[in-house]
Amino acid sequence: MAKTKNSKTSPVAAASTLSDAQLHEMLYTMMVIRRFEEKALELYSLGKVHGTMHLSIGQEATAVGASAALTQQDYLLNTHRGHGHCLAWGSQADLMMAEFMGKETGYCRGRGGSMHIANVDANNLGANGIVAGGLPISVGVGLSIKSRNTEQVVMVVFGDGASNEGAFHESLNMASIWNLPVIFLCENNQYAMSMPVEKSMRVERISERAAAYGMYGVTVDGNDPQAVFAAVLRARQQAVAGHGPTLIECNTYRYMGHSKSDRQAYRTREEVKAWMDKDPIERLAGNLGLKESAKEALFKKAEAEIAEAVSFAEASPEPDPADIMEGVYA
Repeated sequence: MAKTKNSKTSPVAAASTLSDAQLHEMLYTMMVIRRFEEKALELYSLGKVHGTMHLSIGQEATAVGASAALTQQDYLLNTHRGHGHCLAWGSQADLMMAEFMGKETGYCRGRGGSMHIANVDANNLGANGIVAGGLPISVGVGLSIKSRNTEQVVMVVFGDGASNEGAFHESLNMASIWNLPVIFLCENNQYAMSMPVEKSMRVERISERAAAYGMYGVTVDGNDPQAVFAAVLRARQQAVAGHGPTLIECNTYRYMGHSKSDRQAYRTREEVKAWMDKDPIERLAGNLGLKESAKEALFKKAEAEIAEAVSFAEASPEPDPADIMEGVYA
């Protein structure tokens, strides 16, 4: 874990370790996320999922590690590349798949789709199609938590490109001066669409920007769920103790293009392969000493769960055109 240079020192240092049972559960959730997105891509190719979608294949460890460190009372504000975070937060694959396919049984009755899915009953306040759009909202949620004096936090997820937006800087500043319980989780997957990180900013680590706002910042290996878990847990403990927000940068990589229209001419096959060699699922399975047969059995179980989700979604009714505008506010 690399602490940001010149950043505020974290007043909370303790981080609990994960049991083997918890790590096995995290591994399975990562497999479910991967199979879910692979199936969603297949359904998109068949014309059963409309619009576009932004896949997080390769980034599963960040989603699973972060959610495992938070409680059911905490809040999530998600990004447009947030399928993994939604599943790791505890959302059901069948209701998510129904949402993707525009069915009435989906989490948002088919109105939100891939980019705007929410599960408000579980304090998942939704994904946002606007780059950095969730950051100012997180400040409002954090202010609400502080006003109500509860032991909750809000985690807002965004990409490296969002950290160059004005909304990022304004949000970190306000959260800091108001000492709000906000966890800013940056998934640095190395590219903002086709723009490599090193061409869009001069700092070595995005977490270094925390120093400008007097908050704690840290960079972790985003392909290691245990490292992400420890960083988010510490950030939560710090926020609940009244010490304010944290900026966490998770270094990871997306195997697929930015979206379905991306031909990926800006990177080489060798670069993609080098990151695939550090695949988070293979890595955790190896660390747990899982035999190949046991790993394949887990993948088969995940595939079966996703197959059931697709069956549920395909059998679900389409929205009634007469009330299609219900719940649409803008």
